[in-house]
Parts: sequence; C-alpha cells; structure tokens
Amino acid sequence: MKLFRYFFRILPLLIISLLLSACQTEKSPEEIAPFELDEITIPEIRQGYQDGTYSVRSIVQLYIDRIEEIDRNGPAINSIIIVNPDALAIADELDKELAEGNSRGPMHGIPVILKDNIDTHDKMPTTAGSRVLKDSYPPEDSHVAKKLREAGAVILAKANLSEWANYRGSFSSSGWSGVGGQTKNPYVLDRNPCGSSSGSAVSVSANLCAVSIGTETWGSIMCPSNANGIVGIKPTVGLWSRSGIVPISETQDTAGPMARNVTDAAILLGAITGVDASDARTLASEGNFHTDYTQFLKKEGLQGKRIGYLKTAEGTHFKVDSLMHQAVRFLKSQGVEIVELDQLVEGTPYTNSIEVLAYEFKDGLRKYFARLGENAPVKNLAEAIAATEADSIEMRHFNLGRMENAQSKGDLETEDYKTAVRAMLKAYREDGIDRVMNEHQLDAIVAPSGGPAWKTDLINGDNFVLSTSVNAALSGYPNINVPMGFVGEVPLGISFFGRAWSEPLLLEIAYAYEQGTKHRKAPRFLATD
Repeated sequence: MKLFRYFFRILPLLIISLLLSACQTEKSPEEIAPFELDEITIPEIRQGYQDGTYSVRSIVQLYIDRIEEIDRNGPAINSIIIVNPDALAIADELDKELAEGNSRGPMHGIPVILKDNIDTHDKMPTTAGSRVLKDSYPPEDSHVAKKLREAGAVILAKANLSEWANYRGSFSSSGWSGVGGQTKNPYVLDRNPCGSSSGSAVSVSANLCAVSIGTETWGSIMCPSNANGIVGIKPTVGLWSRSGIVPISETQDTAGPMARNVTDAAILLGAITGVDASDARTLASEGNFHTDYTQFLKKEGLQGKRIGYLKTAEGTHFKVDSLMHQAVRFLKSQGVEIVELDQLVEGTPYTNSIEVLAYEFKDGLRKYFARLGENAPVKNLAEAIAATEADSIEMRHFNLGRMENAQSKGDLETEDYKTAVRAMLKAYREDGIDRVMNEHQLDAIVAPSGGPAWKTDLINGDNFVLSTSVNAALSGYPNINVPMGFVGEVPLGISFFGRAWSEPLLLEIAYAYEQGTKHRKAPRFLATD
C-alpha cells in the first residue's frame, strides 16, 4: 500500500520529466518541413531573379531562416559557426544592381558559405575552428573572398571544420572544433561528416546555401563530399589562390567548390580562377585556367574515353566494391574503355608528405600570423600551442600531436624537408599519375572516394575505412567527387582524377556520369541507422 501511495506521489514528477524530455528530443524526419529552396541550382536561382520570382534578399533570408531552423535547432546539424551580419545589406545592394540592369555574371546574388579558415574582411572572424583565433578579424579579404565579392556572390556564413583543418592532434573527430563543436552528418545524425571541410559539405548538402567552399591538403574536400552526398572539386594546386587561407601546406593546399551538382561546382570553379601575385603557385595557371567551365559539361562526355580503374581499395569493404563495380559497368555502357590498374606508386612514398606538412605548417602559420599584423592573437606555432593547452575546452577531447611535431621542425632550408618534397612529388607525379596515364594513354583515373561514414566518437576518434584521395592530394593534381550511391542510408562517392590542369576533361567525364546516374538524394536527418 505504501508503494502504491508513493507511486501516485511521484507520478506528476514522472509526467513532467517525460514532457521535458520530449521537448528536448530532436525532430524526426517527418517533422522537418519541406524547404522552398531544396535542391535548387544556381541557374534556377538566376532565372528566379530574371522573372521576378525571387530577389537576392528573399533568397538570402530564406537561407538564414533555414540555418536557424535546421542548423541551430532540431536536428541541430551544427555546420555553421557564424552567419554574416551584413548578408541582407549585401543582398540589397546586389538587388539594386539587378534593378538597374547590371549583372556581374552567373554568381551574382548567389549565397556561398566559406570554410572558416578562409579570411573575410568583415564582421566575421576567421578562426580555423580554434579558440586561439576566435576573435581574429583579418585586415583584408582572402583572394577567394575578394573574387567572390567581385563576382557578386553573397558570403552568407562561415562553416565549422575539423580544427586547424585537422592538423592538430595525433587523432581527432572530423568536424569537431573548439569554436564550433561537433558537426553532424545530415543523412544519419550520429554518423560523422568527415573533414576537414565538414561544415562546408554538410551545409550545402542540407540545402543551407547554394554552394560552399572547402579546402584540401589531403582529402579534406573529397572525404566530406563522399560522406555527405555532394560534388566536390579539388583543383590543381595553383588554379585557385591560397592567399588569406589559414595554411597547412604550401605544396598541397588548395580551396575548391562544394555543390549539390556538377554544374554549380563548375560555375563556382570558374569564378575564382586567375593569377594572384601574392601566391606564386598561381603563376603556373596562366594559360591553363578558364573563367567558364560550364562549356565542358557534355552529356555524351564519356563516349570514347579511356579511363584507368584503380583497384587498390578493392577487398576493403564489399559494399563499396559492389557500388564501384556497378559504376564501372555503367562507364563501359557509355562507351568508356576501362583499363584496370593495380597501383599507381611503389612502396609508401606518402610518408614524405608527413614530413612536408610538418615543416610547411610551422612556416605557413608564421607567415599567416604576420599577415594579421599587430592584432594577431599569437605570432607563431609555439604561442598557438601554449594558448591551446591553457584552454580547458580545447583540451577536452584531443591532444596536439601534429602541432607539436611541426614545432620540432626546422625551417624550409632544412635538407630533410627539401628531400621529402622532391621525393613526394616525383613519386606521385612523374613516377605515378603521369607515368601510368602516359603508359596506358588514359584520359582519367577512377576509384571509389572512400567508405561509408562511421559513427562519431569523441573518445576514440575517426574510423576511416578507405580513401583514395592520396594520389591527387600529394601530386597536387585535380580530383572530382560525384555521388555514386548509398550503403544503407549513407552516401558514397566516386572520384575522377588525372593530370595537372585537366579540370575541363574531368568535368566532362564527371558531368556525363552524374547525368547518366542521378545518385544524389537530399538528406533526411535520421537520428540513427
């Protein structure tokens, strides 16, 4: 009897607890309202401006509202660090230009989200995800941001990322940063978005912007594009300037487009090309870049192509193998001659990159902090390490193994560094991609981009199954990821890569594959699978 009376005494408390719990539960997919701009393309937005369906302000406002609904609240995918406070004012100026009959081109009025290691000279800091830089306001735009503004794009927000573009600890959880916390995969929320361009990939996949921009040193565009069902382009190093981007590697770094389709990625790619005197690598792009890459988008672009199928990932994951074999059969059905390749390089020359990145990270950060001038929160890597170690939020999950290793290195005149750069480039260029493509007279090489997204784990870190991005990343050559299908509820991508400056040919191939397969599906924000 006492137990019975006790139960009724605590029953109201139980009911209140259940109600509070229900209020805190993430929205289920069916509770997330359809969005007016879901899967809209750049040409469709531009057509809306022309026929009066939309204004730049209305498009920007719709995306800001959706960020508040989806990113900040349920399902809280956490891809955005900050929304541009001036976005609507910029939109109004661009609307005024359109009303006066002036358009700056295909990017006019297009909302773009930037990875938060790309400098913008505005009311948004550039943090690289680190609390060391949480109040760092660069004195000038990066070249990427400058080109976007000239093209009439709206820089809508800055995206979360793996802190320091994942050049921090001996292990990490992709998409986690001290500033932004953990970004979620929009397909299955407990799955990892990969990185380091996590927020850039998630935001565009979840329809929070028209297109986004990520950066890659070693898979940081390809892996999140694979995990989030989008198109990602890692350009030839030097096609886009890196000035004003928080660096890892002078030899391997590049920014690149991330989009829901090849057409939008191609439009964005052409908007940022050009020689920049402050980035010597861009000098080699003279005569090799285009301002309009849509001219290479051909539905019959696979016909007569000779493509090498790199099989190094086979046997790692049978579901990946199954999708890849389907893709190869499709390529053959479209008139592609497939040449099977067992490997591109001999041995393990990627170990040279580990040395290259360590030396160049230390040197690059020193130069980046100098660019910030007297307001730089720290002056060098040693100070960045000390400031991070003193921050309990920063040290909650992961160590600083990579940063400490870089700090132990000398300058770029060190012979060990020079030897490592030469060996890496020779292995992946003339002895690797160039040799194999010349030997077999190939137009491109194809491989699965990676494995299925793993469950996010802040204790044990990332659990990569496979990746093929090393070849294009370490050679500095271009790579394009296109959706290839799904394993359960999570997407997988296919990579097309090749020689330096071969973006036109790769786009031709990638577009024809995309148009013939149509694997892209918008995410459903499932709690788990």
